[in-house]
This record gives sequence, C-alpha cells and structure tokens, in this order.
Amino acid sequence: MSERKKVAVAMSGGVDSSVAAYLLHRQGYEVIGVTMQIWLDDGLYELARTDGCCSLSAVDDAERVCRIIGIPHHVVSFKDIFREKVVSNFINEYINGRTPNPCIVCNRYVKWESLLDWALEQGADLIATGHYARVKRLPDKRYTIERSVTQAKDQTYALYNLTQEQLAHTLMPVGDYDKGRIRDIAKEAGLPVSGKPDSEEICFIPDNDYAGFLDREAGGRVPPAGNFVTESGEILGRHKGITHYTIGQRRGLGLAMGHHVFVTEIRPDTNEVVIGEDGDVYSSVLSCHGLNFMSLPEEGLGIGESVRLFGKIRYRHPGEWCRVRRTGEDSLEAVFEKPVRAVTPGQAAVFYDGDHIACGGTIDQGKKE
Repeated sequence: MSERKKVAVAMSGGVDSSVAAYLLHRQGYEVIGVTMQIWLDDGLYELARTDGCCSLSAVDDAERVCRIIGIPHHVVSFKDIFREKVVSNFINEYINGRTPNPCIVCNRYVKWESLLDWALEQGADLIATGHYARVKRLPDKRYTIERSVTQAKDQTYALYNLTQEQLAHTLMPVGDYDKGRIRDIAKEAGLPVSGKPDSEEICFIPDNDYAGFLDREAGGRVPPAGNFVTESGEILGRHKGITHYTIGQRRGLGLAMGHHVFVTEIRPDTNEVVIGEDGDVYSSVLSCHGLNFMSLPEEGLGIGESVRLFGKIRYRHPGEWCRVRRTGEDSLEAVFEKPVRAVTPGQAAVFYDGDHIACGGTIDQGKKE
C-alpha cells in the first residue's frame, strides 16, 4: 500500500470478522478492532451467557483475537440506537402484521451508520466487516455490492440498503474466500475462534421465541387472539394472535382441516389470519417501498420505466427473474417470470444485475397477477 490507511473492523468474536481483521493487518492497514455492545441493558442479561454477537463471551473472544494479531481493541456501546432503530422497528412491524428482517435494519443504521461515524471520529479512513460479500466500484463511479465467491454463504441480500457514502468507506475482505478457507486461515494464524460455530438466531432473541419476546417487550400492544378465516371471510377457528404467524406458515396452526393448509395473509385491521391452500401462497407480482439504488442509479429508472433483473424475496430464496418497473418516487413493482412462494410484507426484495445488487426495497404485498 502506498499510504497506510486506518480501518476499524467490526469484530463480533466470530471467525469471519476475526479473519477480516487478520487479513487487513497483513495487507498493511492500520487496524483497530471494535466490538459493538447493542443489547446488554434493561436487565436482559441472559444474552451475556450465550455466544451471540454482542454477548460477554463475544467481547472476550474479540479481545483475545486482537491481542494475538497485535492490534488495539475497543468496546463501543450502540445500545440506544439499536433499541430505537432495530428493536422498536421489529416490534412495530410484527404488531402491524408484517415480518421484519432486523439484520437488514441493524446493518444499515448500527453496523454501518453508527460504526462509521464513530470510526471517522477516531481518525479512521474505513470500516470493515466479516460479511461474505464484496464492495465493487463501477465504471460510472457508483458503488455496489457483489456476491461473494461462495454462494452457500453469500450475505449480499442483507446489505442491499447501504448507502453510496457507506460503501465508499467499506472493506469486506472475507468475500473473496469460502468458509472452509476462512477457518483454515484462522487456524493457521493461531486464532482461538477457528472452530467457533456460526450464530444463526437473531441476537436479541437467543431462544428464537419471537412471540414471547413481543409479549415481554411490546408494552401491552400485542394484538389478542382472533379468527382464522378463509379469503372470503369464513371463520375456521381461533388463532393465538397475529404476531405468532407469517406468510407461508404451515406448522403450529392448530387447525384440524384434514390436509395441509397455510397462512396466506395477515389482516391487522380485523385481527384475522387468512388460511388457504399451498397454491394460494404463490405470487407473480410484488410491490415494495423504501427503495435503495446501488448499481442502478436512482435517476436511471424513471417512473414507468422497467428493467429485467434477478429478484430475491428472502435470505434463503434462490431467486427468480422478473421485470422491475418503477411506479412512484419510492415504489416499484416486480412481475416474476415464474410465481414465487410466500411473498411476505416486511421482508426485503433485492434485485440483482448479474452478480451485483441493482436495487431493493421493503415488500408491501404480493398478488397473483
């Protein structure tokens, strides 16, 4: 490197972020490790005994890794912004019959916006994470996120909402490797987290009991039990509350229908959960808002104009080709070439041009045509 830039690496105590710090240190950057405390407050100390990304054990692991690499380690509290932007949104979305993705919100407002502000104040030039993705600058000077070399671990979907300014200050060195190689690098470097398992659950709900969390944290705002109904309004039975359900759900309905049935719609205004057949869960069209443009410039797709892109409607969705048409300043519609299953309000729709993100938004609804 012609000039030694300073980079703050978000370190969760896991193998991916640890190797990100190690790789950048070897490349000649001035690296500082940063572990973000985002949830240890209000007496909720159960998380401190787990291996979550903001637990006490995570802080210890990150500190040990930094000591081995030979870089400083900082612990910075972002609890207030995490509660305001991530937890409050999570609660409000579920109460309103939607299924949010808190990791996307956290990435945008905590792991990037808040961390970047802190890093720049410390004199850093860049921030880095251990995500399986790559930052790419296009010939027109716009930044986008490109898929990692390993499709199995690709995390670009959860990063679609980052801004051009944030991407301009971001490094993602792990995106050039597969998971096996990352673990090998950690082992070769003597990092104690080389065999640490990945965290799968939402960090602030370690027991994965979303409904129980909402009952405790929503301040009495959780909707009560209501009716299971058909699309036409025929009552089929009673549900436990709309926060217990999501589009496409089959298990845990408690309905004796004699065959498999599925949640096809949640109606918060009437406190109803709509039940249908498997075929009713498929949609050919979705609409979304909260748009963010990456490789596709915002001004490059005028209202009424369309482009063919590859769309994903959830993290594990393999994706499907669609025609994306901008319908308003902050809205678009995607018409899929093949129907997609369980288009879920509150989740993200992310659209790819080849291996990189063109644009994305938050799903409002799906429909047949």
